[in-house]
Amino acid sequence: MVDTARMAAIWQALSSTPPPELKTIFTADPDRLTKHVLELAGLRLDFSKTHLTDAVIDSFIDLTQAAGLGQARAAMFSGEAINSTEGRSVEHTALRGVGKADSVADAKALRIRMRTLIDAIEAGALGEIQHVLHVGIGGSALGPNLLVDALARDGHRYDVAIVSNVDGCALEEAMARFDPHATLLAIASKTFTTGETMLNAASAMQWMMNAGVDDPYGRVIALTAAPEKAIEWGVDETRILPFPESIGGRYSLWSSIGFPAAMALGWGGFEGLLEGAAAMDRHFRQAEPRDNVVLRAAFVDQYYARVLQCQTRAVFAYDERLRLLPSYLQQLEMESNGKAVKLDGSPVDGPTAPITWGGVGTDAQHAVFQLLHQGTHLIPVEFVAVREAGDRLDPAHHDALLVNCFAQGAALMRGKDSPDDPARAYPGNRPSTTILIDSLTPHALGALIAFYEHRTFANGVLMGINSFDQFGVELGKEIARSIEHEGAHGFDPSTMALIERALG
Repeated sequence: MVDTARMAAIWQALSSTPPPELKTIFTADPDRLTKHVLELAGLRLDFSKTHLTDAVIDSFIDLTQAAGLGQARAAMFSGEAINSTEGRSVEHTALRGVGKADSVADAKALRIRMRTLIDAIEAGALGEIQHVLHVGIGGSALGPNLLVDALARDGHRYDVAIVSNVDGCALEEAMARFDPHATLLAIASKTFTTGETMLNAASAMQWMMNAGVDDPYGRVIALTAAPEKAIEWGVDETRILPFPESIGGRYSLWSSIGFPAAMALGWGGFEGLLEGAAAMDRHFRQAEPRDNVVLRAAFVDQYYARVLQCQTRAVFAYDERLRLLPSYLQQLEMESNGKAVKLDGSPVDGPTAPITWGGVGTDAQHAVFQLLHQGTHLIPVEFVAVREAGDRLDPAHHDALLVNCFAQGAALMRGKDSPDDPARAYPGNRPSTTILIDSLTPHALGALIAFYEHRTFANGVLMGINSFDQFGVELGKEIARSIEHEGAHGFDPSTMALIERALG
C-alpha cells in the first residue's frame, strides 16, 4: 500500500536539507569509500562522488517502504499484471529463469526452440549462411545492436547488420556489404505490423528476389509475439521464434529478439548474458536496501532529478565496445519513465525521468565536457569503463583511456580556483558515479543491462508511475499514417506546407 502522505513528508525533508560539499565529503566521513562502493557480478559501482549521505540514504529507504517498492517488486517477479494501463504482466526476468514458475518453464521451451533452429542453421539446413540481416526498430533493434557491437567484434561466425531506420540509405548500406545468396533475413516485430520494419523487410526480400535467390522466403526468420501475422506474411511456422506478449520491446533482447546476438556470439555467449542478468535479478530481489546496487542507483537518480531539479543525466562509456550504451539507455529510461500521470491517473507531483544523453570517452571530453565543468547546469554524470582492454595494441591506449575517465570524475568533484582569471576557474562540487567492469564478458554485460532495467523500474515506483507502457510514441505514428493515406488535409499551415513542398 502506498502511503502518499508519508512520501510527501519525506520528499519535503529531503528538499529542505542542503546538500553537502563534495570537496569535503571524504574528510567528513573517512569510511565513505567503503560505504558507497558496491560490487556484484564483476561490476564495481562507485557512488562515493555523489551528494548522498548516510542520512539521505536512510530517508530514501523510508521512501521505498512508503512507496510500496517491495510489494511492487514482488508483484513483478510473481507475474502479476503490474502494467495496469495495458492489463499485462511484465515478465522479462522469466526469460532469465527468475520469476513465476510457469512463465520460466515457457521461456525455457522457447529458448530451446531458438537453439534448435540455430543448430539447424549452423548445420546448413537453410543453405550456406554467412550474413544475418536483422530488421527491427526500437527495442527490437537497440538491444541486439548493443550486444553484437559490444561482444561480437572478433572471431564471430556470422556478419550481422541490424537495420532500424526506415531511411533507405541505412538498408542499402547493409545490403551492399552482403551477398544476398548467403544472407539470412531476421524480421523482429512484436506485432509483425510495425510500419518501418515491414517496409524494410519487404525491400530486403525484393533485394534477394532481384538477385535470383532460390526460395527467398526460406531464408526468413520471424521474431514476434504474433506468429499468425508472420505466417500470413509468408514465413514458415518452423522458422518463427515467438516470444510472450508480456515482454515489452525495450526489455526483449533476452527473448528471440536476441537471435542475431545468439548467432554472432554462439549459444554459450547468449547463455552467459542470461546468467549475468539472472544474477542481478537475484540481487535486486534479495539484497538489503542499503546494499542493493539497483536501489542505490535509483536513490542517486531521484536525488538529482527531484531534490536538486537536474533535468538531464549524462552517461559516458569509456570503452568503444559500449559506444551504443547511451542510445540504448535513452529508450529504456525515457520511454519507460517519461510520463506525466501516476498509476491512478492523477498528475505526477514532481519531475519524472531526466533527459538521458551521453557519448564515448575520450571523444566527449573534446566536445561536451566544457559545459559539464564550467557551464551553469548541474548534470550528474555516469562513467562506465572496463578494466580489461578490448584491443591488442600497446597497453598505453587502454591506460590512457582509464586515466582520462578517472581524472574527469575527480575534476568534476574537485574543481579548481582561479582568483586572477575567472575564465579558468572550475566550480567543482559536480557529482559522478563510476561503474568499472572487470572484463566485458557476456555475463558482465548481462548483469549491467539488468541493473539498468531494474533501476528504471525502481525509479518508476518511487515516482508512482507505470514504467511499462509507452503511449507517447503513438500519436506521431497515427498522424504519419493519416498523411500517407489521406494527404495533407486538416493539418496546421506549417505541416501542410512541408508536405506539399517535399511530397506534393
